[in-house]
Amino acid sequence: MLPIRGLFEVAIHVKQLARSETFYREVLGLEVGFRDEVRRWLFLRAGGHAGMLVLLEGEQEIRPQHFAFAIDGAELDRAAESLRAQGIVVDGPMIHAWMPAKSIYFADPDGHELELCASLATAPSTPA
Repeated sequence: MLPIRGLFEVAIHVKQLARSETFYREVLGLEVGFRDEVRRWLFLRAGGHAGMLVLLEGEQEIRPQHFAFAIDGAELDRAAESLRAQGIVVDGPMIHAWMPAKSIYFADPDGHELELCASLATAPSTPA
């Protein structure tokens, strides 16, 4: 068995790098780690140095992906309000008893399904 300690990087295809950069930087607050102008890739730091989201600009058809960002439970409701105030449709919150966690869902400009997920200290009684 390999000693994997977590997920370091996720790469997704986007149609317009500038549009996606604006969304991920201004709406989600991610910071630029590295910009590759030749390949049209942008590496964004998602919560420090241990996680990256890579935006890959291209002409190919976008197949929506799903991925989640970890967030503190105390921040989840404020995050949902902030997204809604910016005109972003938000689903949730939803409780995932098996994790246990509480999440909200929304989409980026290319239709990728994003999740903000907050770990719960104890398992709730409502299954999901």
